[in-house]
Amino acid sequence: MSVSEKKFGVLQTGESAKIYHLENKSGAYAEVTDFGAILVKVCVPDKEGTLTDVVLGYDDLASYEVNGCFFGATIGRSGNRIGGAKFSINGKEVVLAQNENDNNLHSGPDGFEKKLWKAVEISQDKNSVVFNRISPDGENGYPGEFDVSVKYEFTEENELKIHYQGVCDEPTIANMTNHSYFNLNGEGSGSAMDQYLTLHAKYYTPVADSHSIPTGVYEEVAGTPMDFRTAKKIGQDIDADFDQLKYTGGYDHNYVTDNYAKGSRRLIATAYSDKSGIAMDVATDCPCVQLYAGNFIIHEDGKNGHVYTKRNAFCLETQVEPNAVNVEDFHSPILNTGEQYDSVTSYRFYIKK
Repeated sequence: MSVSEKKFGVLQTGESAKIYHLENKSGAYAEVTDFGAILVKVCVPDKEGTLTDVVLGYDDLASYEVNGCFFGATIGRSGNRIGGAKFSINGKEVVLAQNENDNNLHSGPDGFEKKLWKAVEISQDKNSVVFNRISPDGENGYPGEFDVSVKYEFTEENELKIHYQGVCDEPTIANMTNHSYFNLNGEGSGSAMDQYLTLHAKYYTPVADSHSIPTGVYEEVAGTPMDFRTAKKIGQDIDADFDQLKYTGGYDHNYVTDNYAKGSRRLIATAYSDKSGIAMDVATDCPCVQLYAGNFIIHEDGKNGHVYTKRNAFCLETQVEPNAVNVEDFHSPILNTGEQYDSVTSYRFYIKK
């Protein structure tokens, strides 16, 4: 295994950004950058043994500075949406930046994915890199100084592990995720809607309308197009005459995954392409996951001259429920003063026999 680094480019601020290449003994590899702690590439073999890059993204740093789709982004402090861009913590109202309708989406307009992180630890043995930054008190409205790190590790089993840790000097929100877009036939290969998905989730959280804030209740997936408990093509029911799918232009919903126990990682989802033979297992200690089917990719100039459009990929963003801080019955994203935030999500790639 080996970790190497190279210059990625120069930011508009004049600061330099690097790419870190994490390669295992088989030659499969992942690449991450210290700008935004972004996942840039995951190259794994298909059933013919051809290395295939299964995540969407860009070839150049300048595109990541814009990155309206959040390709590969580390999202923090809080993934997904907070309704009305405000919440109360210990009786004190916190007002956040509004950046989608009246809501706070992925922490605001200038989130962790737009910051230059510091590579503080590189391990050749673990084939890993740790990025760290200090999020100052009041960043995008969030209270407290948050000392946060993200570790990327790429194993000999072609498993990409993402480990989030942090501590804050005031009560705040910690609900971090990665916003990678997957296409198991390779980035730039067109629609991902013929790829199969299994989601171990009996319940999902329906949204109130097209603003995508949950109603605050759980509903069973059984008997609806939202049911992925048995593997089916992602696109099979995506255009069904079903209000939830009409609100969001396709799947963009939070699933409450089965068998959640705090601090315990378990398998929550499996995706598979019969064309490439590549399968992906998602394991996490988070209670929920957002399935997003790339409904709002319009025209993105991506890697290798490829143009990405609607539904060319899917996201599986591990998290607590959207707007959970404002819904008592949801899992709490509040991190208390001095408490250790610690969460791991992994994506393991293999050839399905």
